Amino acid sequence: MKATVLHAVGEPTVVEDITLRDLGPDDVRVRLAASGVCHSDLSIIDGGMPAVLPCSLGHEGAGIVTEVGTNVTTVKEGARVVLTWNDACRTCFHCLRGEPYLCPSGMGYIYDAPYAEGAAGPVWQSLGAGTLAEETVVPAAAVIEIDPELPLDLASLLGCGVATGVGAAVRTARIQVGETVVVVGCGGVGLSAIQGARLAGASRIIAADRVASQLNAAKRNGATDVIDTSAIDLPTAVRELTAGIGADHALEVVGLPETILAAYSSARRGGVVTLVGAGRYDESVTFPALSLMADAKQVRGSVYGATDAPRDIPIMATLAVTGRLDLQALVTERIRLDEVNAAFASMAAGNGARRIVVFDDV
Repeated sequence: MKATVLHAVGEPTVVEDITLRDLGPDDVRVRLAASGVCHSDLSIIDGGMPAVLPCSLGHEGAGIVTEVGTNVTTVKEGARVVLTWNDACRTCFHCLRGEPYLCPSGMGYIYDAPYAEGAAGPVWQSLGAGTLAEETVVPAAAVIEIDPELPLDLASLLGCGVATGVGAAVRTARIQVGETVVVVGCGGVGLSAIQGARLAGASRIIAADRVASQLNAAKRNGATDVIDTSAIDLPTAVRELTAGIGADHALEVVGLPETILAAYSSARRGGVVTLVGAGRYDESVTFPALSLMADAKQVRGSVYGATDAPRDIPIMATLAVTGRLDLQALVTERIRLDEVNAAFASMAAGNGARRIVVFDDV
């Protein structure tokens, strides 16, 4: 089977034939129908996030179950499923306190052993799913059955980007009806956060980005106002739109020190700043010490949108089927597996939301 493999940081990925490991008793084999191309994969390529190499990329996918291990009872062959990279153990400190998204083994299993063999030797499975491939093998806990009415190409987006963005607005920030929100960064996750703010009942949703086409996409996804940060100072513009007060919520979905500080400065006194973007492990951000006390702002990190995947992904699938969540509005284009490098280049340039690799035989 063919998969997208990264052999070295900073190099283009290659599509090559690999052989998946044998199915274990707690595993599920899935034939992929579609996979989103996510920014976290780009972060692995450019070294912003560490990974064991060579590795197969992709962690946002949907497909059909073709085989289950002898211990698996949660899903059957033929099921239409979404894959999650966060297969929580349900027994650790965090899981028992309602924080499965912080489970330390949620994606730790991927480093226990390689999941496939390539022509040059073992291939590891970055971020736990390996969805930029024709097939994958994952633990049963990473496989979530969904409403069969939802097309699998759109369903693939639920595995990471939509869960992260919608969850950040609804679960982490806990936006309330009537509150004002600014979302900094309008890629796939940022647009999902805008939709999450709309679902939560925000009265004003301000979208900020430095790319004009992304602001047009933000409007299609529910933004009431847009700010071109290539030309306008973000905190100043937000205050002009909020009677000089600032936003109740600022969601940062880029992960750069400068955009984190801009989001912080855009929130009102007593407001909530939610950090959604995955920053580089070797970068830091410094907040003004007096403001942290005197302005009484809350700064929250948001891992996977505080998503409990088995609970939340079926809910989001139903929201999509009933039209309350517009997954099609997040799609920039549908591509083939051999077009992934071009998709990463567009993503690095800040162009578009989600590109979906669609496999013709599913």
